[in-house]
Amino acid sequence: MTATVRVVVADDQELVRGGFAMILAAQPDIEVVAEAGDGVEAVAAVREHDPDVLLLDIRMPRMDGIEAARIVCAETGCKVLMLTTFDHDDYVYDALRAGASGFLLKDVRRDDLVNAVRVVAAGEALLAPAVTRRLISEFAARPTPRPTRELAVLTARERETLQLIARGLSNAEIAETLVVTEHTVKTHVSNLLTKLGLRDRVQAVILAYESGVTIPGSD
Repeated sequence: MTATVRVVVADDQELVRGGFAMILAAQPDIEVVAEAGDGVEAVAAVREHDPDVLLLDIRMPRMDGIEAARIVCAETGCKVLMLTTFDHDDYVYDALRAGASGFLLKDVRRDDLVNAVRVVAAGEALLAPAVTRRLISEFAARPTPRPTRELAVLTARERETLQLIARGLSNAEIAETLVVTEHTVKTHVSNLLTKLGLRDRVQAVILAYESGVTIPGSD
């Protein structure tokens, strides 16, 4: 039997918040345990209900979604899925640096929203294609990065895997590229995340670009 994904929905617009909550609550494997109207309420709800996923708007009163995400990711194992009408580079980068596991725009389709919650709850990272392009552009505009010493702990194959993750490949696609099984790829991914002290694939992508392991436009 599939475990129920427990979700907190945080958005300062009541109709938007209620709409998202209704869509998610209609799913047999998702339970909306609380709603929040701002960042302060969102953090309090996570502390009280210990959900699997926090669906979090970026622009909210009292405490914005970036700061709320930073607190939640630092204190708990709750996955944060950012959902906003704003897709500016700064918001994307700051949200991911804060520890968010996913980033979608509010014009996302109903089915894609539900899928995003399930994917993030399962420990995977999820970025809308437009967001991925913006993130890569953000790094492309930066000065040449310097190698990070901590990457020395990775094996050659783990480093290859990190490069492919940064290119946006799925486990299945990485397995095909490296001519190994998908199970082997999952092991490599798990090992490199553990060695580098990263929460998920999003943080791995950020580190890959910041350290120069992957250069934007090098595909």
